[in-house]
Formats: sequence, structure tokens, C-alpha cells
Amino acid sequence: MNFRLEFTPRPFNQQIKHHHKIFLAGSCFTEQMGAKLNSYKFRTIENPNGIMFNPVSISQSIQSYIEKKIYNADDLFLNNELWGSWNHHTKFSSIHQEECLRRINEYQTNAHHFLKSADWLLLTLGSSFIYELMDGRVVANCHKVPTDKFNKRLLEASEVTLQLQNLIDDVKSFNPTIKIIFTISPVRHLRDGFIENNRSKANLIQAVHSLVNDENAVYYFPAYELIIDDLRDYRFFAEDMVHPNYAATNYVWEKFNAACIDSNAQLLMKEIGIIKAARNHKPFNPASEEHKRFCKLNIERAQAIQSQYEYIDFSEEIEFFKAQ
Repeated sequence: MNFRLEFTPRPFNQQIKHHHKIFLAGSCFTEQMGAKLNSYKFRTIENPNGIMFNPVSISQSIQSYIEKKIYNADDLFLNNELWGSWNHHTKFSSIHQEECLRRINEYQTNAHHFLKSADWLLLTLGSSFIYELMDGRVVANCHKVPTDKFNKRLLEASEVTLQLQNLIDDVKSFNPTIKIIFTISPVRHLRDGFIENNRSKANLIQAVHSLVNDENAVYYFPAYELIIDDLRDYRFFAEDMVHPNYAATNYVWEKFNAACIDSNAQLLMKEIGIIKAARNHKPFNPASEEHKRFCKLNIERAQAIQSQYEYIDFSEEIEFFKAQ
């Protein structure tokens, strides 16, 4: 008896080509997919504000890239001797105000230019819950400030829809040829509660599906359903029973590859994969002639791909093989 029902997403009518530029923003699941794309030499930018979960903060961050917003000292706050921004992850925080601003604004500038020429925008929504300061501002990260300093509330599906519709309109006005992929993070926010997590995800799903329109180049990739309904087993979660584990992430990546990436790019990814595997190979005898030939062969492979595809950079791998 088959105890599992496999789910195969429908292929997109437009697919990612290897020379395309891909902008990724949202939850930690975004970074997992970004890491996969980066490993196959796609041109990407990931979470210029750091990890974000709610649609308001994600929308506001994208708007700030469009406007090329430059942050100043008034946009920061001081907590536990660290300067930080309510719109950014704690990775930007610093004991030095100038350093915090420098890093934030460097990412802002890079994000503005990348988004202007990006072919794809991949947004992963994690939660409908938002945390508001007492003045009504929505924060992207609470920076471990006590929860009594915030008002926590659940966005209605209609509020999420409005946020995302405005986001789509703004992005397409800024970059008319861009294509947008929405996903819902399969990471379970159980600290909100089991029922509350499902309500939160349901509002995101309802909002996204009201906006998806293939003809308008707005797509949905079912990462959430692949974990929750296809794999459907705690064996595919990490020890915290909240985050998908390595096997689950690889499974979603394989489905993403098949549905969202075009066939020519997949062939090129196989060639790149050979060099990746060689880079991770542990030689039995590094001083042997056989290993030297192995390194020379992979240098030639990398150089051949670089000469054919000028946007692919194998300099790190080539230096590694030369050093062997």
C-alpha cells in the first residue's frame, strides 16, 4: 500500500534561464533556495534587509529599494548598546552607528540597481502576524526587545492582499519586464500557537492566490504544500519539528528545478554540478599524478564554461584546483 501521495507542481509558462537575474526576499526558506541557486552560479541577491516574515515588512523593504532610500541616524535606535533598524535583521546591528548605517546603505544601493534589471523576484511569505511599535510602525525584527513594547496582531487576508497588490504594482512600474514568484514558507511558526499558525498561513495563501495570474507574470510555487501535504511526515523536519530538514529542502529544490527552470539551464546546471562535486572531492593521495590530472581536467572544464558564458565566475574553483 502506498502511504504517500506525491504532488508535482505545474510547470510555469515562463521559466528561469541561467543568465537571468533573480532577486529573493522573505523568510529563511528564501535563503535556502538562494543558496541552491548560488551554488549553480545563478546571479542572485538575497534579503538585502535580512530575513523577514510578514508581508508588510517585505513590501516596505522592496519599496525602499525602488526609492533608493538612504538611511540616516534618525532611522536607527539604540538597544543593549547596539544600533539597529526596525526595518532590518539584527545582522546589521553594530555598536557603531556609522558602521550600521554604512552596511544598510550599501545593501540599499546594491538592491536598487539589481532590482531595476532583475528578471525574477522571488518572495517567500512566512507569517500574517505583525508586530507594531506604539506609534503604529510595523517592525521587521523585534531585536529581542521585550514584547510589551509591541502590539502583535494578525493581518486579515484582505490586508495582505492589499499589501501585495501594491507591491506588484510598484515593482512592475519600476521594472516592467520583471516576473514575480510567490511562495509560502513551510516553516511552522508554532510559537504563535498551532491554530494561530494555520490561520496565519491561510491568510497568506488566500491573499497570494487572489493575485496570481500567469498572463501577468505573477506565479505561485507550492513549497508549503510540498512539505505539509506531500512529504507530510516529521521525519522531514529538523529536531525543532519546525524547520524542514536537508532532505526536505532538497526535495522542494528538485520540484522547483523541474517546474521553474528551463531545460537548457538544467543541462548547464549538470555541467556546473560536475565541477562542484570535484571541488568537494577528498583525494586519497593529493600528491599523486592522478590527482594532478584530475585538477587539470576540472580547471579546463571550468575555463571552458566561463569562456562560453561570460556571466559565470569560476575563479574561486580554478584557484582551488591550481593550489592542489
